[in-house]
Amino acid sequence: MKKSETGPLFNIVVIGANGGIGRQAVEIALNAGHHVTAIVRNPANLVLVHPNLETVKGDIMQPATFEKYLENKDMVLSAIGVRGGLMGDKPTTLYSQGNANLLQVMKKTGIRRVFFISASAVEISPVLPLVVRWVARNIIQKLLRNMYADLRVMEQLVKGSDTDWTIIRPPRLVDKPVTGHYRIEVNGFLRNCLTISRAEVAHFMVHNLANESTYKTTIEIGY
Repeated sequence: MKKSETGPLFNIVVIGANGGIGRQAVEIALNAGHHVTAIVRNPANLVLVHPNLETVKGDIMQPATFEKYLENKDMVLSAIGVRGGLMGDKPTTLYSQGNANLLQVMKKTGIRRVFFISASAVEISPVLPLVVRWVARNIIQKLLRNMYADLRVMEQLVKGSDTDWTIIRPPRLVDKPVTGHYRIEVNGFLRNCLTISRAEVAHFMVHNLANESTYKTTIEIGY
């Protein structure tokens, strides 16, 4: 098996490749030498050309549109997300039903390794400063109550699955370049976990594709 600086080379599927984390994951994986299949709803929006990249059309809410693209692949990075930010929190089942569809297709195609993106504020961290906990509980969780409710359902579905899953819980996402300098906490709460860039989240996934110590774990990540 060929190897790169991140370890063995894999055939990776990235779902939600047009999003902030998904696009970064595609680029970092390609730069590391992996083969990437990017599943997006509108391929024309992913303006990226690379000999190891296949961009295809698919919708995570419609399993039949992407099932064939998971055949003969090694792993999946699910980077789906709703749009709209704090002012656009509407009832959604994108995370729960969408990723339930993904798990179903993975079972059919024999893929075990998968990453999911959640959020640190789905659960109030006891190690955050008191004022940050107050803001998270009384402002952020209320503004994004629909999204967080669906993320909690998603997490339970994932944890009950027979896959080698990793759930990543980032705090507030920012647009900064990769540094590789960030902290993580496995199955726990990260102190002063306040921000992280989308690129760093993608970097963590690509650099831990086959890291068995991250299988069936929840990861908090932050600067």
